[in-house]
Amino acid sequence: MNRPSPAARQPLVRSALPAVLTALTAAAAVVAAVLLTGTGSPRAQAGPSAVARSAAPALVGHWVGSWAASPAGAEPGTAVRGLAGRSVRNVVHTSIGGTSARIQFSNLFGTRPLTIGHASLALAAAPGSPAAAPGTLRRLAFGGRQQVTIPPGQAVVSDPVRLDVPRAADVLVSTYSPTPGGPVTFHPHARQTNYLASGDHTQDAGGAAFAVRTPYWRYVTALDVWSTSARGAVVALGDSITDGVTATFGADRRWTDDLAAQLPGYGVLNEGISGNRVLLGGMGGSAADNPSALDRLDRDVLSRTGVRAVVVELGINDILRSPQQLDPARIVDGLRELVHRAHVRGLRVIGSTLSPFGGHGNVGAEQERVRQEVNAAVRAGGVFDDVVDFDVVLRDPGNPQRLLAAYDCGDHLHPNDAGYRAMAGAVDAGALTGWLSPLTRP
Repeated sequence: MNRPSPAARQPLVRSALPAVLTALTAAAAVVAAVLLTGTGSPRAQAGPSAVARSAAPALVGHWVGSWAASPAGAEPGTAVRGLAGRSVRNVVHTSIGGTSARIQFSNLFGTRPLTIGHASLALAAAPGSPAAAPGTLRRLAFGGRQQVTIPPGQAVVSDPVRLDVPRAADVLVSTYSPTPGGPVTFHPHARQTNYLASGDHTQDAGGAAFAVRTPYWRYVTALDVWSTSARGAVVALGDSITDGVTATFGADRRWTDDLAAQLPGYGVLNEGISGNRVLLGGMGGSAADNPSALDRLDRDVLSRTGVRAVVVELGINDILRSPQQLDPARIVDGLRELVHRAHVRGLRVIGSTLSPFGGHGNVGAEQERVRQEVNAAVRAGGVFDDVVDFDVVLRDPGNPQRLLAAYDCGDHLHPNDAGYRAMAGAVDAGALTGWLSPLTRP
């Protein structure tokens, strides 16, 4: 397998602290305790600090992404008032656990400052429930303050909070906006029930006030955990197939969820957006919504916490969406550019072939030709470090231009739950992570 050159494998984090610490004074212990509360200083953002009680080696921890979702656009109908006077309770599903957590909130598609008056974090009392598990509700702060204002186009990360977060658990992330914040930055295909309430209910342990159900994630774009055992995070960069738009609702059956079960010790971050393309952005009449993979790579991959490797599943919408890209070389060149930029950051990149779409919509021979030529280039090497052949995995052997019926959700484009499981099973965990060394402490 091809690997990035040594020059490309730049360190992703700062050098590890010395493994052996001298005994700390009482004053140093006080300082460490302050850092654990998350004061908003750079050192507090770096994570919890362990106080050494002897000269024995200290446990070395680091921040790792456990969940993420790409901000995809501005929520329709929110341009004037946003969600002023309402509480949002997002339900997100972790891929890896830790002893502390922090949350990223985004105002990427906002046109005015977004004020979050209060925010909170909790473990869900039951899968998909808006109620918090007893004793897990934590108030979030930002630089030591409960309120934060996020400028248009920007994001903010909360101070860390102490909370034992399990892997494969539902976490509640709640926000309250006291004033109109303009267009709401959202991810429309959460495949998860989320909740709204009138008034400030961010500190409610119960879920009774959250009577409005919604399929969107709003404002929240990442959850990081502090871990002493995690080896890093893997990002899946893709379109609706990675987004899991046809997976069973509320069951966490996207192919990335199945992949997370196969990669103990690694966070798996789903950065799929329905309709996403390699080369062009825009969706639903808005040129700003649904930015291309090339435009969002820095934001959704390179800036994610602890990322070590990427799986790219993209190109189908370049062929199918108007304006259709019928030059396979341009799609392949775009994929090569993604890989080059990831290599500069020392990331390994696994790329997929384009899965069958015969029988979907008005697909014809010309679109199939482009798909086959892109796949031939990917299989030939020189594009990705390794290849996962989703085409071979999902196609009907008797009619290879179409999905296997057992994997077809019914639209001849998107897999069903069984198809997503097959995709995850096709990813070579060794090719993805075998060459990586453990993360060092940031």
